[in-house]
Amino acid sequence: MTRAVWFNCCAGVAGDMLLASLIDAGADQAAVGSAWAALGIDGYAATWERVQRCGVSALWTNIAVDDDERHDHHDHDHHDHEHVHRPAADVIALIESADLPPGIRRDAAAVYRALADVEGEIHGIDPARVELHEVGALDSILDVVGVCAAIRSLGIDRIHYSPIALGHGTVVTAHGTLPNPVPAVSRLLERAGAAVTGLDTGMELATPTGVALLTALGEACGPLPAMTIAATGFGAGTADPPGRPNVVQAVVGELAADSIGGAGRPARLVEANVDDVTGEVLAHTIAELLRAGAHDAWATPIVMKKGRPAHTLHALCDEASFATVCDVLIAETGTLGIRAATFERWPQQREERTVEVDGQTIRVKVADGRVKVEHDDAVVGARALGLTLREMLRRAEAQALATQAGVSDPGL
Repeated sequence: MTRAVWFNCCAGVAGDMLLASLIDAGADQAAVGSAWAALGIDGYAATWERVQRCGVSALWTNIAVDDDERHDHHDHDHHDHEHVHRPAADVIALIESADLPPGIRRDAAAVYRALADVEGEIHGIDPARVELHEVGALDSILDVVGVCAAIRSLGIDRIHYSPIALGHGTVVTAHGTLPNPVPAVSRLLERAGAAVTGLDTGMELATPTGVALLTALGEACGPLPAMTIAATGFGAGTADPPGRPNVVQAVVGELAADSIGGAGRPARLVEANVDDVTGEVLAHTIAELLRAGAHDAWATPIVMKKGRPAHTLHALCDEASFATVCDVLIAETGTLGIRAATFERWPQQREERTVEVDGQTIRVKVADGRVKVEHDDAVVGARALGLTLREMLRRAEAQALATQAGVSDPGL
């Protein structure tokens, strides 16, 4: 079975509302706190309160920051725009250097890369030079990392979301008075091909942080998918307008397992032929493609015209990461052209765990009948224990299989 969440965004979406809806649906609040602590930053306090929104009981997340930030929480009801702004590159570096589980680190960085990409397009500058205002504030960073941690704690494999409600008119931002929805929101929705619905209100219903989380991490926008519902939660916005509950609803459940021949997940395959890069550059490019959000990246040896030895670099990614992956492939190899195709993929359900081998913590991926040991962890553990890599891999796999079977001592 595949575990999924569907977010009902009939009243809009913001990062804090997504986070509260997941906590209300059973996500581990302690796991969120641990992810925040891994960032190594302070100057904030978070509270969780049960509130009513138009008669609906919901959880409200309130993240207060100190005076250095000078930014009221970015809920989609009002703004205080005297706040610290951060370069997108600094935010991504902060996330990628944090001692976070790899999945949380990858997803949170992907959200900020998506924000940097659209802001770069809007302002006509390199995404690496983008200065983030509201979305670069501390509370927004905590929202993004918190949502990624909450999703992981629930064991969610797929993210779906409803058409997103938008207001109209104008809103006041750090850049001045802008149309509602703001350009970053409309560009993110355009790139994802997401459906929207309009409400007759001048409120900023959908914030860039909330929309970036959905479009960067979500797979499909549409109605509630067929599932067996396991939990529901409601995350509240600050305002309580009459006539509609100002909440995001999270519905968590089990989807039928994918099977070959059924509908798979859409993916983009990006490729480039290169005959003038070294093996070291190939290896570095593959690593950078994975950092940019590719599900997988690899190189294939080929022979080009006039018998020249060369390689094809491949990257498989979601639509949300497509532009970033293309940019990385071009920048790192200097290729004069790339090509792309749309495919379907059928990833099988798996879970990341950790095992202890003689005091060494090793990450493993566990699927039905199979264990895959994290290579980098095994290398560190082998060096620390004076073992060969093959022996370390064997011990970690045996420990993981024993743990899965409920055996306390695998007899290593």
